[in-house]
Amino acid sequence: MPNLAAVVRYGSRLTIGGLAVALLCASVQPLSAGPFNMFKSRSSQGQPATQGSAGGNGGLFGGLFNGGSRNTQPQGEVTRSELPTGDPEVAMILNPGLGTPTLEKGNVAATRSAIQQYQAIVAQGGWPMVQPVAMKPGRRGTNIQTLQRRLQISGDLLAGYEPGRYDRATVTAVKRFQYRHGLPATGVVDSKATVAALNVPAGTRLAQLQASLKRLQRRAGKTRNRYIQVNVPAAQVEAVRGGRVELRNTAVVGKVQHQTPTLSSTVSQVKFNPYWNVPRSIVKADLIPKGQQFSSRGQDMLAAYRMEAIDGQGRIVDPRSIDWYGREVQGYRFRQKPWEENSLGYIKIDFPNNHAVYIHDTPLKSLFGKAVRFESHGCVRTHNVDRLAAWILDNNPSWNLSRIQSLRHTGVQENVPATQQIGVYFTYISAWGTPDGMVHFRPDIYNLDTRGTYASNY
Repeated sequence: MPNLAAVVRYGSRLTIGGLAVALLCASVQPLSAGPFNMFKSRSSQGQPATQGSAGGNGGLFGGLFNGGSRNTQPQGEVTRSELPTGDPEVAMILNPGLGTPTLEKGNVAATRSAIQQYQAIVAQGGWPMVQPVAMKPGRRGTNIQTLQRRLQISGDLLAGYEPGRYDRATVTAVKRFQYRHGLPATGVVDSKATVAALNVPAGTRLAQLQASLKRLQRRAGKTRNRYIQVNVPAAQVEAVRGGRVELRNTAVVGKVQHQTPTLSSTVSQVKFNPYWNVPRSIVKADLIPKGQQFSSRGQDMLAAYRMEAIDGQGRIVDPRSIDWYGREVQGYRFRQKPWEENSLGYIKIDFPNNHAVYIHDTPLKSLFGKAVRFESHGCVRTHNVDRLAAWILDNNPSWNLSRIQSLRHTGVQENVPATQQIGVYFTYISAWGTPDGMVHFRPDIYNLDTRGTYASNY
């Protein structure tokens, strides 16, 4: 991770006011970020939303089957979701710094030291609760005093500040705190994410450190020379070589109901413009009901979403012959063709595992700009997937970033085996120390470290 000085310098350049389908991996799809959320609802475009889906707005097929009117052709609703531009907070989320790998061996000792620090804080009564109100530089009052006391106890606020005034030293302390908690380091205390993180009890943070230490001890320093690490609570992907982070990408990981598993594997291949094979559970729960809706209006659902039905003999079924109300349709296999809005995007990174998960692209790029990115059904979607693919294939002279990017809009399929031994580690580390003295926390989103409400709701 970058050092504090770098964080502060970077943060100070920002204006104070600024901020799979996956795959469905195995059996299901994200609710709000389903495999086909690229088909935005009219409500997102300032028009009244309609009930055009079997499952309502939170169905497994998300935007694919939940967007648009019953009386409107879905082709007219297709739109790519792009990242917002010009937002400094989004820029900070999308461009995390490099530095110390999360699985660095030295982090084990640093985490032990952090545990001692937080044991002392807990023994002394922890820290005060901060009022859930926004606080900005220049403000004065008792709320600011409470904030300063909170930051002082956690070691973020040092000497040289004016009590009760949101001065420059307090801004620096807030930036430091936000950085340690994976929040945009704006220096402004928003009433939601930052306050929520500030108000997690010290005892809960201690429990996170203790649980994470055990996981660090099992994996830190025991990786391949080259590896990809997905830290689920951080919703980030690290590409590490020789103990150095060479890429750190923002990711989208599994929601609470459909958790991304922990695992250890090795990259097997990179697939460009893959088909998306719809899991049986989705076919039954969402696809067939949607096919029935389209059929009742004389419309072809498969054509609308560039999908194919395949029978038991491996033959593509004529969509006009499908009886969406009959038994035969339940035996068909469905897949989405490679194209710009395929649920997997245009890159899929495979590695053997028992969970049917993988790393992939997504047409839902806007999700990467969110501070909270627990949206998939287990698979991992990564920002800058083209750069990660180039990193995996960097010893193959036939493949470079330019060629990889040229395939984005072609639909041309290429399956490229990995010729290097690159490890893949999905980990669950919600708290860790680093040799520079920083103590980092992320949401205990799956409630694995503590009992009761998870460690933070940001």
